[in-house]
Amino acid sequence: MIKTDKPPVDPELKRRIQELIAYKGGGHNPEVVEDIIENALKLLTDLEDSGDVRVIQTAMRELRYAFRMFAPYAHKRKVTIFGSARTQPSRVEYQQAVEFGRKIVEAGFMVITGAGGGIMHAGHEGAGLENSFGANIRLPWEQSANPVIQHDKKLITFKYFFTRKLIFVRHSDAIALFPGGFGTMDEGYEALTLMQTGKSQLMPLVLIDRPGGTYWKTWDKHVREHLLRDQLISPDDLNLYQITDDTDHAVKLITRFYRNFQSSRFVKDLFVIRLKHAPTESAIEALNEDFADLINGPKIKAIEATPEERADNDMVDAPRIAFGFNRRDYGRLRQLIEVLNGL
Repeated sequence: MIKTDKPPVDPELKRRIQELIAYKGGGHNPEVVEDIIENALKLLTDLEDSGDVRVIQTAMRELRYAFRMFAPYAHKRKVTIFGSARTQPSRVEYQQAVEFGRKIVEAGFMVITGAGGGIMHAGHEGAGLENSFGANIRLPWEQSANPVIQHDKKLITFKYFFTRKLIFVRHSDAIALFPGGFGTMDEGYEALTLMQTGKSQLMPLVLIDRPGGTYWKTWDKHVREHLLRDQLISPDDLNLYQITDDTDHAVKLITRFYRNFQSSRFVKDLFVIRLKHAPTESAIEALNEDFADLINGPKIKAIEATPEERADNDMVDAPRIAFGFNRRDYGRLRQLIEVLNGL
């Protein structure tokens, strides 16, 4: 007997859920909402512990509210700034974060931070209220939202770190990390892990140090001498992050990533990369030769928008290439994107 994760459909339950959706006036994605309601009803028999059910309840509330908050700004790219909440305004790193926030907004981006003090406050200070989002976290001793974002509609306070982290990654087009403690390390490693495993879009991850500083150089030395040397990561994984001590260079690293590259997605077995400018036939031929190790299946070729992309109205007018990606070497894929940006 073949087991399946999806139980048989209960026609009567399906009808009643559909009636409930119609009673609420319908709306977007009714089939998905129907599934959410059905799974919520299963909690009545699947889970007895009220604490477990409350985790699901709170997580869903937080995510629904956060997605709704970000939706009107979906057309604008955003950079998340991480760093210590303890960094004082007198520190060079604080002033750099102010400067970076201002410059990245001038380059056309908005800024997301954890909404606390230190580097987070500095990022909002530089970006200004109009271009700032805050994703705060409820803690026993800290942190109240910083004065810049405290009373703004683009602030959400989370109970759980995991929902907050999801929102950071989901809505970021780049990540900038300034020196920080355990939280900064956690966010940096999570972003790297998600990109390394293909669980998030590839994006610039820039580690910004004070001029002449060694915080990120020391971290990079540890990565190379322990993780890489002991073969716990691959050499190509080092392409997933970049280090600088200059805010102008940090901004350039982010903006240049989107010079030609726009976005990517899987469509069945094809990996589709949407671009601003279509590569020439000779350029595609060179890509197939230089990045043959990435290809598992169809070679790199220019294509029109797929039926799935058209159904989702997903950047259908953009030039695109597609190929069978091995779904493993994302650090190497990052190199392919850099080549596309140089065309």
